[in-house]
Amino acid sequence: MELGLQGKKFLITGGSRGIGRAIVLAAAHAGADVITCYVQESEYVESLRRELKETGGHHYVIRADVGEIAQIDSLVETAKEKYGRLDGIVNNAGVISHIPFAELAPTEWSRVIDTNLTATYRVIQQALPLLGEGASVVNIGSRGAAAGIPLRAHYTAAKAAMIGLTRSLAKELGGKGIRVNVVAPGVIETEAFDSMPAERAEGLRATYAQKTALARLGRVDELAAPVLFLLSELSAYVTGETLNVDGGI
Repeated sequence: MELGLQGKKFLITGGSRGIGRAIVLAAAHAGADVITCYVQESEYVESLRRELKETGGHHYVIRADVGEIAQIDSLVETAKEKYGRLDGIVNNAGVISHIPFAELAPTEWSRVIDTNLTATYRVIQQALPLLGEGASVVNIGSRGAAAGIPLRAHYTAAKAAMIGLTRSLAKELGGKGIRVNVVAPGVIETEAFDSMPAERAEGLRATYAQKTALARLGRVDELAAPVLFLLSELSAYVTGETLNVDGGI
């Protein structure tokens, strides 16, 4: 069985690093054309552009902060200009901070909610005219939405709300042949671990190894694979679901 993603057109937000980058590259290697976005210039952005150029296809890496409505609208308009349609959307871009609830300022609450939740609403809404029958939307959630995480009330609230949004849209858009699902990662090892002190990184690996059935952290490619499954026709009868990719945490 093949994914059948050759020539598909995808918009994947937050694709320069971590999970988003893995999804972008996996989709491109599977034959899809991808538009992705980033907030700040960096070597990660430049290296992604190089890798996509070497992969072949029609890919675009665009600066856009999905925490800003106007920039979301511009991003979707670019997708319309470049592709004329979208076969899939992955709402991956997000931000997080660790703040005691008693000290959580309204501005920080809004920043996290806007980037993690409001952006998802706006991307999907503005892209609706580009989505036809068979299109798939995958929202990247968090296993923490169900578990709850201290110091992340704003983040877990946004990710929990994403599940409700997803289930409602699955029912509202299902008659048009559009599917909407959530992929909820557990602890995935990204390049963020490389920037930590070695002792802290090893401590986190050891802690989560004890908490998961598979006794290890996840890899970004292990998160990208289920996302591609949900973007493909192999999952044509799957919608409104939350797929936990967490190693059995």
